[in-house]
Amino acid sequence: MNTSTTPPPRAVARSLNIAGMTCASCVAHVEKALLKVEGVQAASVNLATETASVTASASVPLSALIEAVAKAGYEVRREALELDIEGMSCAACVGRVEKVLQRVPGVVTANVNLAARKAHVEFAGSVPTAALVAAVQKAGFDARPASEVSVGAREADAAAEEAALRRAVWVAVALTLPVFVLEMGSHLIPGMHDWVMATIGHRESWLLQCVLTSAVMFGPGLRFFRKGVPALLRGAPDMNALVAVGTSAAWAYSVVALFAPGLLPEGTVNVYFEAAAVIITLILIGRLLETRARGRTSDAIRSLMRIQPRSARVRRGAELVELPIAELAVGDVVEVRPGEKVAVDGEVVEGASFVDESMITGEPVPVEKGVGATVVGGTLNTRGAFAFRATRVGADTVLAQIIRMVEAAQGAKLPIQALVDKVTMVFVPVVMAVAALTFLVWLVFGGGALPAGVPVLSFALVCAVAVLIVACPCAMGLATPTSIMVATGRAAQMGVLFRKGDALQLLREAEVVAVDKTGTLTVGKPQLTDLVVAAGFERAGVLARVAAVERGSEHPIAEAIVAAARADGLAVASAAGFEAEAGYGVRAQVDGQRVEVGADRLMRRLGLDVDVFAGTAARLADEGKSPLYAAIDGRLAAILAVADPLKPTSVAAVKALHGMGLKVAMITGDNARTARAIARQAGIDEVIAEVLPDGKVAALKRLAGGEDDKVSGGEGRRRVAFVGDGINDAPALAEADVGIAIGTGTDVAIESADVVLMSGDLMGVPRAIALSRATMRNIGQNLFWAFAYNSALIPLAAGVFYPAFGLLLSPVFAAAAMSMSSVFVLGNALRLRRFTGGSLSA
Repeated sequence: MNTSTTPPPRAVARSLNIAGMTCASCVAHVEKALLKVEGVQAASVNLATETASVTASASVPLSALIEAVAKAGYEVRREALELDIEGMSCAACVGRVEKVLQRVPGVVTANVNLAARKAHVEFAGSVPTAALVAAVQKAGFDARPASEVSVGAREADAAAEEAALRRAVWVAVALTLPVFVLEMGSHLIPGMHDWVMATIGHRESWLLQCVLTSAVMFGPGLRFFRKGVPALLRGAPDMNALVAVGTSAAWAYSVVALFAPGLLPEGTVNVYFEAAAVIITLILIGRLLETRARGRTSDAIRSLMRIQPRSARVRRGAELVELPIAELAVGDVVEVRPGEKVAVDGEVVEGASFVDESMITGEPVPVEKGVGATVVGGTLNTRGAFAFRATRVGADTVLAQIIRMVEAAQGAKLPIQALVDKVTMVFVPVVMAVAALTFLVWLVFGGGALPAGVPVLSFALVCAVAVLIVACPCAMGLATPTSIMVATGRAAQMGVLFRKGDALQLLREAEVVAVDKTGTLTVGKPQLTDLVVAAGFERAGVLARVAAVERGSEHPIAEAIVAAARADGLAVASAAGFEAEAGYGVRAQVDGQRVEVGADRLMRRLGLDVDVFAGTAARLADEGKSPLYAAIDGRLAAILAVADPLKPTSVAAVKALHGMGLKVAMITGDNARTARAIARQAGIDEVIAEVLPDGKVAALKRLAGGEDDKVSGGEGRRRVAFVGDGINDAPALAEADVGIAIGTGTDVAIESADVVLMSGDLMGVPRAIALSRATMRNIGQNLFWAFAYNSALIPLAAGVFYPAFGLLLSPVFAAAAMSMSSVFVLGNALRLRRFTGGSLSA
């Protein structure tokens, strides 16, 4: 009888938090869905705790369980955690940290940002923070929850790191300079060799170089060995491993040549101490420059964090008390004097002033604030004094939300990063293999290609070391995240918040910008512009009665009519028996008269002929105004026009979008005639009118070409960005390729968007698209430099061009080139700080 020796697959238990369950039937659905996943052995769902306990083979990915729950109509709740990671130096480190984090049971995704030195981890169920930290530490790095690190502590750590590097550079330079002069001076300066031989002596010179180089390697350069050797032993080499192997090879060969020359073939006895010392020194200098430049990529977020004042004057009874910001509570009344910053978000209850909100919205003109106006924490009171009641404090303030949005966007990975990650995961091992192959090829076949007197072993060693040093993938790892960090920070300073980092890439690909009308293109506050009365009625009497009826409605049109009556000095009486009918209008009794106000369909239902106003209605509609009718005691009394004027910048924004080669469409619930009139004024290309709130998603699909091939011109699906501000815009914002919310709109709309315009100015849309294009160009330049640099210099370092052209890259120049590649990438990314709304300044 045959028996299998294959052990059964290891089973692991996982816990998932399930959202959306309401009854026992839901429990059964979820359990059934989970049990259908191949490899799942048991599934138990608890409705009370909203959790699912799953026992499955270790080979079953967590994503398969999440997908099964989603197909059943429910959602697995995810939690997120930010970790500060210390010790990363290149793209290979990023890949390794992501891999170990994703292996922790319960982790769904892990994104690591080399520039920010952070990891964003999403997990389902209960995942101990200690497990994540332990996984990172096992990979050879240090980790701690970002929430436990204050801004001041993070800045202090960065300053300490820079100071330590600066000291290491000075020590390395002081020790390396004599080695370089002794060795290279003999080749470059006439008579130097003879002077060294006569004063110091040949062997003594090598001994001195050995001592000084050893001090460099195991002093300032020890950091490369501390990180690189363990990484090498784990089978996951990184930049530190490349430097450690390359420099130790040159150093070890030189030590053998100095102390045991008989072990080397005749004619190959030479030392390369200066190469090892100079390589470490140049890489340390490059890392110092990189650290300084990387710190500047976070300047924008640090400036946002410094906006909020440290304390505020709070009323406590009849006294004023100076309190730290952290002790403020909702409901506290805070006083603000001229030149002071607003402490937290609130509503003005006393006084008036002009407040500079440019640090939040990007708009330079101070905004007038009076009683009832809202103020935002971090903004500057320019003149006048006022008091406000705190409505949001701590993590709930607008400024705190902005900082969270920017940090989340800075930690995101763009779709383009996927290719980079795949390359960098195998890059270092491949480079080490190429270096080994270079050494062997030159050692075995190099004799016939080298000039007489050039030792093959030494030449092979130099080429292998050059390959190891020149190929460090630092620039690859920094190419994308540095540009994202600088761009999102600069966008925040301009009042444009990228809530999702990938919107930076997707926005560049937009071909159509669809905009909601009310509150987006227009001011969102309708005004009564026309009132034409029928024969037998007078204007003041009709307006007063219509306003009395509209007082009972909260509709913006009603508010416009009431405001117009009060502006004319009319007394607005109270109405009795107010009724509103959706889609038709309103009615009530005013001073014993029956007054009805509404659309033409209401008048027709009352049996009234509105054709007497046909010419006026047509003119008003052509002007983009919404016509309404009023009837008093069963007689047609007047036609009214209410218009929502365009924002002052809407026409310029549409023109700017056209200048960028984009089509602009408007989606609105207004009647087609009014909508076309607004579109003509704004210069909009396409109008989709009379759309119900739930029809905006279908309208977006039409614009994209998903439902109407005529719209897309038969050219396939188009990328569509949608701009909106209302609750009924939330589904459309979520459906669009990129959803852009007006920051003055509702919280629901903002939460559904990818990009938020804090000022409510439509000019933010072309600015955001221009920044997206500039950022992707910048990333493209960085990636081209990083990949082209390695593609060009690795063959040169390997000596491929030496037989034909005599070209060879010295390990010393390889180290300089490697260091400067990272500095170049960072410097190029920092150019985005000068973005002004069009293109980068020269």
